[in-house]
Amino acid sequence: MQPLRLLTLNIWNKQGPWTKRVPLIRRGIERLSPDIIGLQEVLRFQGEGAPPEQAADQAHEIADGLGYYVAYAAAWQIGSGLDFGNAFLSRYPIVNAKTFLLPIDHEEEPRSLLFIEAESPFGRVPLFNTHLSWKPNHGALRERQVAFIVEKMRELVPTSPTDFPPILMGDLNAEPDSDEIRFLRGLHSRGGQSTYLCDSFGAVGEGPGHTFARANLYAEQNREPNRRIDYIFVRGLDRQMRGEPLSSRVVFTENENGAFASDHFGEDHA
Repeated sequence: MQPLRLLTLNIWNKQGPWTKRVPLIRRGIERLSPDIIGLQEVLRFQGEGAPPEQAADQAHEIADGLGYYVAYAAAWQIGSGLDFGNAFLSRYPIVNAKTFLLPIDHEEEPRSLLFIEAESPFGRVPLFNTHLSWKPNHGALRERQVAFIVEKMRELVPTSPTDFPPILMGDLNAEPDSDEIRFLRGLHSRGGQSTYLCDSFGAVGEGPGHTFARANLYAEQNREPNRRIDYIFVRGLDRQMRGEPLSSRVVFTENENGAFASDHFGEDHA
């Protein structure tokens, strides 16, 4: 049996030249052929006057005709029926989906956590997709957010000798040596609590793994240093040796006639 293939990508909502970017995203997905994809910064329009599904929802627009089931979690109701949030695309049926709002400070952009279970040849796979607060000085807030996520993972997917270990992916807006990521990696405790998730790229990737980098013309405009801020984590290995990262790499790095798929690069995992 082939390994489970995963992909995470912040699609940068509809900023920049979306009509040029969406074909790059779709072609990249066809080329990489992931089983499950976590997308962040996904817009969805609902309500009176909404266009057809594939135009009203960026997740459906990306997935249209590629053979994926779609689940969506709104984080921020911008107004006039427009939502901003996270989405999963899955080749396997999605048998459960739940949305949770993350802790947030007053007047900051809302953030969400999307939980799904996918019925796959590997068994029922539990997955979490999130997008943490973005401001560089919000490390303490991101610590609260990852602590909330870990509690939800423990609640929804208790450690079991028979169940597939949970997977967490997304744009965490924090570098590997930050306290919030060190907490997830089992290198930092918070309030007497600790956990351990395997950082896939950190375990088997090569090079710095920057996913927000000046090599990307859209990211360069922010004049920020190169950073690895997009991740795929797994709580494993379990007793059946499931959950071991086999490969991880940065993807969607191509410049095609001056256009990139997003202002982020993605992370691909097997």
